[in-house]
Amino acid sequence: MKKIKYPEQLLMLAYLARWLILASVVGALAGLASAVLLLSLEWATDTRNAHRWLLWLLPLAGFAVGLIYHLLGKSVEGGNNLLIDEIHDPQRIVPKRMAPLILLGTVITHLFGGSAGREGTAVQMGGALADLITRITRLGADERRILLMAGISAGFASVFGTPLAGAIFGLEVLAIGRLRYDAILPCFIAAIISDQIPGLLGVHHTHYAIPFVPHFSIGIFAATLVAGIVFGVVGMVFAQATHGLSRLIKRGIKFPPLRPFVGGVAVLLLALLPGTDKYLGLGIPTIVEAFEKPLPVYDFAGKIVFTVVTLASGFKGGEVTPLFYIGATLGNALAQLLSMPIPVLAGLGFVAVFAGAANTPIASTVMAIELFGPEIGVLAGIACVVSYLFSGHTGIYHAQRIGHAKRLAIPEGMRLSEIAGFRKRGGKTDKADNTDSVDKTIE
Repeated sequence: MKKIKYPEQLLMLAYLARWLILASVVGALAGLASAVLLLSLEWATDTRNAHRWLLWLLPLAGFAVGLIYHLLGKSVEGGNNLLIDEIHDPQRIVPKRMAPLILLGTVITHLFGGSAGREGTAVQMGGALADLITRITRLGADERRILLMAGISAGFASVFGTPLAGAIFGLEVLAIGRLRYDAILPCFIAAIISDQIPGLLGVHHTHYAIPFVPHFSIGIFAATLVAGIVFGVVGMVFAQATHGLSRLIKRGIKFPPLRPFVGGVAVLLLALLPGTDKYLGLGIPTIVEAFEKPLPVYDFAGKIVFTVVTLASGFKGGEVTPLFYIGATLGNALAQLLSMPIPVLAGLGFVAVFAGAANTPIASTVMAIELFGPEIGVLAGIACVVSYLFSGHTGIYHAQRIGHAKRLAIPEGMRLSEIAGFRKRGGKTDKADNTDSVDKTIE
């Protein structure tokens, strides 16, 4: 057996220096990309609000996005799921075109009124830029996996201003019930560096205020448990509706550019109904209002419909900000039933619906602490964990693997998209699962 010539701590210094450089570069690039994204979305939203007629062009905008991806973006259509698959089973370098295509597609979606988010865009840009570094530095397969995870963390952290949650998200999102500690240092470095860049460029994040968190009591605990169950079920419904409608549209419309065209027509018709324009775009003003005053109890359902139609039909953008909207407005409605302060339950819904839909309870809890303060931490932890459990084995990222199943006996390593077939066979595995008969491009 070969003797170790140097103390472990000395070797760790070399490891620290190497990943400090690589992760900092990835973080800086991802932070810069997120700053461009946030400024672009602010411009797109302001322009659409100033020129309401742009909504009438949403079907044509959808066709344009679909055609661009049909001609140039087939290799990156998988989006976030492509990145997760590459981390689990490396096949090829992520194409450089992923970053500009998703940025362009997301800005077009928001400019013309589609209901989508920004997390998917930031994560994809972060991952694509990270893989560009792996190509330049010729990193091995294991180091490439780690840098891709760092890119995911950096994109998430910089777009929401939550460096700790972003770091944990990159470790947690890959597999249900398991964290990847081999990438903990690069993910934290990349997330922290990326979070600094938008602020240095004058880009600031929305502030959500929870002025008072009630003292812990049996009543508060019980209400939080009930709310967590509802948040988890709604997160599950959102994920299943998005994937289900996407499969239905793909079976019914064979020419890809026509899918977002039809989706754009549907969103346009829905937006003509009175009081529905608040479900377009990111919906940040309504999220802020959810922390301040009672809102219509159906607002969360309206946002679900608009977002599911937008994303399932092929428009580009993320799911997370719409999930924040759905969660905050759902919490706002539940506060009136559960006798809890509106800001508190809006904040819990904000993070817990996302925790259930993305299967990331730890990152979501940390996000609550970063956004709302440490006082919310205990209640947020309860809500996020319960939501995670009650959302079942489904999620917005169908490339997630099973690391440790929530309660059911589901084989380790199975993709979420394979679970439906596994259940239909009565719990028996099948080699066909490895080919993933469910379309991998659903996002």
